Amino acid sequence: MDAAPSGERKARKEVLLLALGFGALAVVGASSVWLANRNAAFNRQVATTLEYRSDIRRVFDVAQDAESGQRGFLLARLDAYLAPYNEAIAQRAARVADLLAHATAEGGQDEARQLVRLLDEKLTELARTLEYARSGRWDEAVELVRTGEGRERMVRLRDQADRMVAVETERFQNSLAQAERTANLQLAVVTLGLLLAAGLAFAAQLVVRRQARAIEAAHGELAQANAGLEAAVQERTSDLVAANAEIQRFAYIVSHDLRAPLVNVMGFTSELDAARKTLKEQMDVLARHAPDQISEDARLAVDEDLPEAIGFIRASTAKMDRLINAILKLSREGRRVITPETIRVDQMVEAIAQTLRQQTEAADAEIVVAGDLPTLVTDRLSFEQIMQNLIENAVKYLDRSRPGRIVVRGRYAGHRAEFDIEDNGRGIDPRDHERVFELFRRAGAQDQPGEGLGLAFVRAAVRRLGGVITLTSEPGKGSTFHLSFPAVYKAPQTETYAA
Repeated sequence: MDAAPSGERKARKEVLLLALGFGALAVVGASSVWLANRNAAFNRQVATTLEYRSDIRRVFDVAQDAESGQRGFLLARLDAYLAPYNEAIAQRAARVADLLAHATAEGGQDEARQLVRLLDEKLTELARTLEYARSGRWDEAVELVRTGEGRERMVRLRDQADRMVAVETERFQNSLAQAERTANLQLAVVTLGLLLAAGLAFAAQLVVRRQARAIEAAHGELAQANAGLEAAVQERTSDLVAANAEIQRFAYIVSHDLRAPLVNVMGFTSELDAARKTLKEQMDVLARHAPDQISEDARLAVDEDLPEAIGFIRASTAKMDRLINAILKLSREGRRVITPETIRVDQMVEAIAQTLRQQTEAADAEIVVAGDLPTLVTDRLSFEQIMQNLIENAVKYLDRSRPGRIVVRGRYAGHRAEFDIEDNGRGIDPRDHERVFELFRRAGAQDQPGEGLGLAFVRAAVRRLGGVITLTSEPGKGSTFHLSFPAVYKAPQTETYAA
């Protein structure tokens, strides 16, 4: 009597779990968008600060170039030496306009106007000496230089420029630190979302397993019951198929939605790297003109710390991208329509061996087809992916201390076709025989690339074709994967009810 209410409570719990998962993912997505906008604002502020600091230096360079031209003219008394002065005077208006345009409202405008006033005073003093010289009053021009008035003006101009650069440098460092904190927080949010998706996928798998066990128990009971109970079994099984389809759709949606914040992290990491390169260029310029203004900590931050941090972020996002792609692949495979056709398995295995020829030659290994392999009527793409994955895994995990040998055998067993993929590689500890088929789980030394999804995908594909996969292995001796399929695939009746 309590079975129906108990089932309803269980269904409500599962719906609540999915709703909570979607809600959490929505929060993660909104947080990622907010952090992305905040990081973009920090990056714009960094770029503006760098540009303004360059404007300050360029205004000061106008005075320096003008003074160099004046001194050269007074010493050589040749108009050719006035070229730096004339060029500086011509650039003055553009440099001042850029400076005032990029000056901030909080005190920056006043400081910029003060710098322009000191520049104009210096240019006026230089123009006065040149006026004396051009009118033939060379002694008066030289005497005006010797008074030290021009040097004092240059010192005040340099001090003003240095103060403004120091303020902008501090502002730049603060903005860069804030941008880095925001990027780290965004990476944490994306990572949290990925872990949440993995947790929901794992929970969904537990639900499917529990329901599968319930169906197996029901089948045992129905074998002893009358034929009228078969309709109830089909109804219950169709619910399982529908739930499994919903889980696959959910995994696809989760993986798809996680890609957007991940792309944002990649994009803003590139912007952060571009800002670092700009900062590096500015520091190189500063190192040539005023090396004492660059601290060792600042140099290490730009040359070592920032590249290392950016590299770590890129490696982490690349790994997350691979995980998302793997989840999407698993989801798509579950939703793909199976199309049975006749398959010459021996020809398929030989073709796979040809594609892996470079790897096997490099590993001093061989792939052998032992005898005639059974011919199947099943889905070509799914079966080829199964064989490709298992043979590639065998090549990947060969024992390099001895020549590798991978043997593919097959036989008929009643209405089923059985295959063995045997290798003499590293082998797998018996405690890990089931673990290697689980999502994100790997066994043995982790010295080969991978995310722990290959064998999980293989088992899902094998089951979808009505097959079974098992493993026998011993460390140091090798592994054998045993496959069993219907010789002629027939779509289960549960798919009709699920549709």
